[in-house]
Amino acid sequence: MSTKKTSGGFPLVVSALAIVICIGIGIFIYKGVLGAPANFEGGDPDKGHPHNILGTMYKGGFIVPILIGFFLTVITFAIERFITIQKAAGRGKTDVFISKIKSLISTHDFDGAMAECDKQRGSLANVVHEGIAKYKFVMNDNTMDKEGKVHAIQKSLEEATALELPMLSKNMVVISTMASIGTLAGLIGTVVGMIRAFAALANAGAPDTSALATGISEALVNTLVGILTSAFAIIFYNLFSNRVDQITYAMDEAGFSIIQEFQSTGK
Repeated sequence: MSTKKTSGGFPLVVSALAIVICIGIGIFIYKGVLGAPANFEGGDPDKGHPHNILGTMYKGGFIVPILIGFFLTVITFAIERFITIQKAAGRGKTDVFISKIKSLISTHDFDGAMAECDKQRGSLANVVHEGIAKYKFVMNDNTMDKEGKVHAIQKSLEEATALELPMLSKNMVVISTMASIGTLAGLIGTVVGMIRAFAALANAGAPDTSALATGISEALVNTLVGILTSAFAIIFYNLFSNRVDQITYAMDEAGFSIIQEFQSTGK
């Protein structure tokens, strides 16, 4: 009996490439959109004062495109996780599926239960399918005692679950990492911008509050983008972690029901 596995998620190489592409797009947005001449006085992104928020973000410095890349990375992997976890959950509602499986197992309608698994699809259905298939197999095996049969069913469920769980949590580390480094990168950009602002003020000789205020606002752009990146990453990470926990709990619940049913009625 071959154990099925729900495919999904970016491979490691593709994940690394996706991050590089996102940062590349961030650089393009920084130069082509934020650095457009229309956003600055005199049409000069280097010397002209910014006309709008886009120009102000451009003046935030070289950390800004990296932060934009991080933000795009969070969005990209959030979409990937959403699609993958939805696929893992299957086509129908999880609680309805579990209820049907319990009912079918209680009447020993194994073919009907396996048909429901094929209809539901996804990681949860794969685990339940393997457990039911093993249940049906050991029922007709006269060479094993009841304890050995229970162990065989439990082992089949554990192996199927072990194949599915890594796919559910795959690439979550990227989102959690962005939640951590987003704010830190933003603070680095802000500190660098503040240093430049005060250095320019010192070189000017006379205090210029307008120039100082402009420099500080440009520096704080990094903090804004960094905090937004971290906030979105934390929200998505908690959302997906909760969904993975729900699917894992459903796997455990279905497996427990299969084993409990065999212990009470099996031979």
